[in-house]
Amino acid sequence: MSKREDIIKGLQKAYWDELETVMNYMANSFNLDGIRAEEIKSSLSADVQEELGHAQMLAKRIRELDGSVEGSFSFKAHQASSQPPEDSTDVLTVIKGVIDAEQSAIEHYKYMIKLTDGEDYVTQDICVTLLADEEAHLREFKGFLKAIEAGV
Repeated sequence: MSKREDIIKGLQKAYWDELETVMNYMANSFNLDGIRAEEIKSSLSADVQEELGHAQMLAKRIRELDGSVEGSFSFKAHQASSQPPEDSTDVLTVIKGVIDAEQSAIEHYKYMIKLTDGEDYVTQDICVTLLADEEAHLREFKGFLKAIEAGV
């Protein structure tokens, strides 16, 4: 496989991960109940738009590299920890799922930054930008986790 094909494959993985995150964040932003849930729901709702924007940016770059953006038959879900919990008041499970999803995205964008180094500076720049966004999301949800664990 050529380096360009490896980059496109990595972009497609990131694209699907972003779309799966959109689905899970949207579901959790609607399903959570309770007083403690409101701030989490609000944050997830805002993140849905940002993550969708990430997917669009990735799809555009895939096409710019002469790749093809895959359709839904190519989608394979894998974010088990981000699934909405059965107990709609289980804010802790949602927060931990978001943290897992963000950490996974961060790892993948770091991989993509290394993969594109010296090869594709445009894709590398996109991945650096998306990495910063994901790190900000991670910090926010780690803060939510810290507050809940402290009983705040």
